[in-house]
Amino acid sequence: MSKKLSTILLLLLTVVPAFSQIVEKVEPSYISTIQFRGTTDLSQLPIINLGSQLQLSFDALNGEEEDYYYTINHYNFDWSPSDLSKSEYLEGFDDVRIQNYRNSLNTLQIFSHYELTIPNRDTRAIEKSGNYLLSIFDGDGELIFTRKFLVMENVANVGVEIKRARDLNVINEKQVVQFTINSPNLLLINPKQTVKTLVLQNSNLKSAITDLVPQYTIGNELIYRYDKEASFGGGNEFLSFDNKDERSATNGIRSIELTDVYENYLYTNIPRYDRPYTYNPDINGNFVVRNVDAQDQDLEAEYVRMHFNLQYYEDLGDKELHIYGNFNNWTIDGSTYMKYDPKTDSYKNERLFKQGYYNYKYVVVNRDGSIEEGAVSGDFWQTENDYTVIVYFRDLGARYDRIIGVGYANSTNITNN
Repeated sequence: MSKKLSTILLLLLTVVPAFSQIVEKVEPSYISTIQFRGTTDLSQLPIINLGSQLQLSFDALNGEEEDYYYTINHYNFDWSPSDLSKSEYLEGFDDVRIQNYRNSLNTLQIFSHYELTIPNRDTRAIEKSGNYLLSIFDGDGELIFTRKFLVMENVANVGVEIKRARDLNVINEKQVVQFTINSPNLLLINPKQTVKTLVLQNSNLKSAITDLVPQYTIGNELIYRYDKEASFGGGNEFLSFDNKDERSATNGIRSIELTDVYENYLYTNIPRYDRPYTYNPDINGNFVVRNVDAQDQDLEAEYVRMHFNLQYYEDLGDKELHIYGNFNNWTIDGSTYMKYDPKTDSYKNERLFKQGYYNYKYVVVNRDGSIEEGAVSGDFWQTENDYTVIVYFRDLGARYDRIIGVGYANSTNITNN
């Protein structure tokens, strides 16, 4: 690992943003394809109703058939530990073994596939709304990885609209999220102190906007009509590949080799920040595991070594290029690093992916760990993105932050102010 990369990774681990007192533990290299979902078909940040089901699955590639255990903990809006005891938010108990696992079938890369569903006979219900952290431990009690999820109550109605920026300097690049909160059955007293909001683009907690307060109130309705403060770079449609047939060149794949596993070489990508916007359907950074010949996708999908190649001629200085997407929970680490290859005058990366359809993009990472998402692919107001607004409420004297409502919008319905 390069000295520069080591420095950036150290900064990523030590710099903790204000809205992230709990940083998700990144899984080790032998844990792969973590899929965490609530009511959606795609693996993304789960936002579930009280009483709804939560599903986690992952693969262990070390072939040891280890035992893994899980715990669930409740947190405040800012991810500081809440004052609730476990018996107040869980019916049943946690810290129990994940019992459902199966071994791979007819694959070059052996792995064990683990599945956890909540509620189950041990953890019978989650009884409070709010922020939660699911932690996975091995048999020795060592923390392996964590994932955040949110539980909501349907108490408030949240109306969300996507607008173009009013600032002419960024009108072609930014998308603005404006919203209203209406809670007819819950009196939102002193909302600037008791109500907090979380605004997400494509379910990515790492780029969330967290510091908005209502600008004014009409009756029971709180109005948020920000421009600059509630804006996101529009980004560009994600790049993608589909290797559901690992032995033939398909969407985005230039050539195939067979070594210890199948090797898929992607076509060389180029920057798009200086090119016109072009619509290309995507799934907003997500992924789907699939093998065209498999009866059981979880066990029979191969692990394929994907080779990425990017021609990028801008001076990076002390910055780095990485691949980025929900395939690893929007994490920047050594496995996403694009290394410069002087022979081809391009940046390369190779990484194992379980067969399927994947979205990805290239980003520039600064020395402080901050990410320039549009540096390579560009920012365009026309880009299709999903937006989510989550509303938290803590009444005067209450001991935890409830999630009382969630609103959704898509930028295909973007309008001018």
